[in-house]
Amino acid sequence: MTATADSRELVRIAAAAAADTGGEDLVALDVSQPLPFVDAFLLVTGRSERNVVAIADEVEDRLRDAGARAVRREGRAEGRWALLDFGDLVVHVFHPEERAYYALERLWKDCPVISVEEAIAGGR
Repeated sequence: MTATADSRELVRIAAAAAADTGGEDLVALDVSQPLPFVDAFLLVTGRSERNVVAIADEVEDRLRDAGARAVRREGRAEGRWALLDFGDLVVHVFHPEERAYYALERLWKDCPVISVEEAIAGGR
């Protein structure tokens, strides 16, 4: 099983929103094989607490405009890490230290990468 076309479109929208708001080091992973309840993770780094919150807000706004609704939000208040769960897509926005600490790329290293280059290039 691989991430659906709808999930990949959500990744594209979220990646463009994150890039437009100063998000860095974007990585999207197809986690549909090991996780039957989610298709993709999008990992983003924000350079400050304020930037982490701004990225999370913009991602949520754009996905809501596209018809997706967050079913859960975590960690946003502190601005060090935000998790936005849209069902098929989970967006993690990290402050650099938290991203290094949780090392989700290492944890999910066997999962295929979903290209976000087009979304990033199109947004800038």
